[in-house]
Amino acid sequence: MEMVQSLSPTTVWKYFAEISAIPHPSKKEKKIKEYLKQFGEKHQLQTLVDEAGNVLIKKAATTGCTSTKTVALQSHMDMVCEKNSDVTHDFDTQGIDIYADGDWVKACGTTLGADNGIGMAMMLAVLESTNIPHGNLECLFTVEEETGLYGAKSLQKGFLNADVLLNLDSEDEKELYIGCSGGIDTIATFDYKTEKVPEKYFYFRVSVTGLHGGHSGGDIDKGFGNANKILTRYLWQLNKETDLRICTIDGGNLRNAIPREAFAILAVPYSCKERIRVMLNNFTADVENEILTREPNIKLTLESETPCEYCIDKDTSNRLLNALYACPHGVITMSSEMEGLVETSTNLASVKTIQENNSIEVVTSQRSSIESSKYDILNMVESVFLLAGASVVHGDGYPGWRPNMKSPALKVTSACYKRLFGEEPQITAIHAGLECGLFLE
Repeated sequence: MEMVQSLSPTTVWKYFAEISAIPHPSKKEKKIKEYLKQFGEKHQLQTLVDEAGNVLIKKAATTGCTSTKTVALQSHMDMVCEKNSDVTHDFDTQGIDIYADGDWVKACGTTLGADNGIGMAMMLAVLESTNIPHGNLECLFTVEEETGLYGAKSLQKGFLNADVLLNLDSEDEKELYIGCSGGIDTIATFDYKTEKVPEKYFYFRVSVTGLHGGHSGGDIDKGFGNANKILTRYLWQLNKETDLRICTIDGGNLRNAIPREAFAILAVPYSCKERIRVMLNNFTADVENEILTREPNIKLTLESETPCEYCIDKDTSNRLLNALYACPHGVITMSSEMEGLVETSTNLASVKTIQENNSIEVVTSQRSSIESSKYDILNMVESVFLLAGASVVHGDGYPGWRPNMKSPALKVTSACYKRLFGEEPQITAIHAGLECGLFLE
């Protein structure tokens, strides 16, 4: 710990070490909130806590700066808690064991929590300082960013009064983010009846594995394969040419991840046994020809399966396959304001057979930095599933932050970066959710 505290700037790393020693998982920020309140009281700074648990520490302007704009610095309190399988660690009660390793600060077998402990440490260093000229400052520490931007969503009007907000939760050195996408989920549910599989049917399992996956925002433009779409494409063709029966179909897990794997247990007449293998071989060749440079490890397999007594009724399976095939996935539009930035996209995230209540749940997620476009693609996805007879609901969603290259704050920040580091920063935006979109709203 002493090694980290000795790094420069010492005040920032002192506070990062203190923050790291305090457990602060998402939804369990009580201890870090108390630490921030005690900091404010110790330095005689106005400290407020709202109903959601967000903490706001205010610092009055220094002499000669009272007429400048009020600036808010903002970071989130919570961290993602993951550890290696051979590490024993209780994130609820134990702090993070951190150490310096050359140019890097690391943790011993766990996530570090620099997202966003380092942002909090920078803010505390500024609040403690006595030699930095500044206007009125508002330092906002939000809760539950990692699990759904809850603190930012719950911020009440009037709690924050700044003219300019600088979010300190960016990813990489040299980059200044000036925009993000908004997002919302669309969940379609097919209710099915069970039917007995006809006699003399061959049962088999089809698997799509080995794909990259990736984040449904940041990686959506990389051309990685979607296991659900690939599996559906093969099943749709089988359904067209054979009397296909679907027993179960499952693919993907997380709404914000491109699905890496998908599986289905199926049945066809015994007379089609060899035909489906030939069809898979031909289909595999087509898919590899299309995406092998992007997905060198893709694997499609067909294996015999233990017979199932029941399957999904034929009408529902037909409607399901048509909807999954028709459902859009991937980049819809690129930004006209920032080269290389995805503006609008959608992800066919997961397909799950829920046998306990005879339903199939399909989860998709839509993103856009333009609110009207976000709802346009949402409506497009919804219409596909409504046409197929599914019921459709949506998540709460969150707004986007449209890039503004003419922002006065961007001009000042870029000039400061160049003065400090001798080079121009990279101005960019991210096709994923940030708290900034909610603050702007």
